[in-house]
Amino acid sequence: MLTRRHIRVKVMQSLYAFNQSQNDNLATEEKFLLKSMQEMYDLFLLQLSLITEIREHAEVYLEKSQQKHLATNEEKDPNRKFIDNQIFQILNENESIQKALEDHKINHWKQDDEYVAIIWNEIRNSELYSEYMNTREGSFKDDKELIIQIFKEIIAPNEKLYDYLEDKKLTWVDDLPLVNTAALKFLQKLKESTGREKQIARLFKNDEDKEFALKLFQKTYLNDEDLSEEMLGKTPNWDKDRIAEVDMVLIKMAICEFLKFSSIPVKVTINEYLEIAKEYSTPKSSIFINGVLDKLSKEYQTEGKLNKMGRGLM
Repeated sequence: MLTRRHIRVKVMQSLYAFNQSQNDNLATEEKFLLKSMQEMYDLFLLQLSLITEIREHAEVYLEKSQQKHLATNEEKDPNRKFIDNQIFQILNENESIQKALEDHKINHWKQDDEYVAIIWNEIRNSELYSEYMNTREGSFKDDKELIIQIFKEIIAPNEKLYDYLEDKKLTWVDDLPLVNTAALKFLQKLKESTGREKQIARLFKNDEDKEFALKLFQKTYLNDEDLSEEMLGKTPNWDKDRIAEVDMVLIKMAICEFLKFSSIPVKVTINEYLEIAKEYSTPKSSIFINGVLDKLSKEYQTEGKLNKMGRGLM
């Protein structure tokens, strides 16, 4: 689920928090980094479980309508197309999802079901729902498209849901765009014939990515003084006090990749940190960081400090 860029963002956030706290316990901070990434995965599971909980609310709504004293013919014989949507069934019967929910103890919506009710009411009053329910017959394609559109147009941008998640865990606010993208991709890849067997995405694509996260954090922190010296004279028009602290962290991480990670191309490193700076720092940060990293990379190449292995890594 996590890409290398997302890993870099998590490392940046942990290093920044480390600097702010002035904590000198590296092991504690490493645990914080891993916990932060794990909590992002919990949020991913939480968003998927919200979809199936919506179905439960829809079914209760129909049952109550049928029990009305003066129920209409439509209420007595309701259209169950939404409740019978095949995506709900696939998610409920997917063993890897259900095991992950159980392992991570994701049961928030059972305790805070008022937020599920809010989402269900928005769905029920939407044009998406109205158009879908015009007929009683559907197809897997229609079912899948409806759930995807509901997620994109109703769940992902919902402000009350956003506030709820922020109250639960402050870090989830930053994680939400990535998590929603991952959940959407999972839904888009579901197929009628294989949906129940589709394995849910793991937090890390492989062990190398997890190792990269820890090594980048460790090497940047442990070499902080040396990395600071590498910046000397490279920012002549910038007083140290004027450089945003996030920028300092990003530059140090990039220098660390230049010198300590032989398999990562220089251009990849520069591009990654410029994109992160655009999202997490000041408007002019990417220009500033690009100038520093471009100058350093050329100097390192001239001095033979770039020990990059493989074709095209310079």
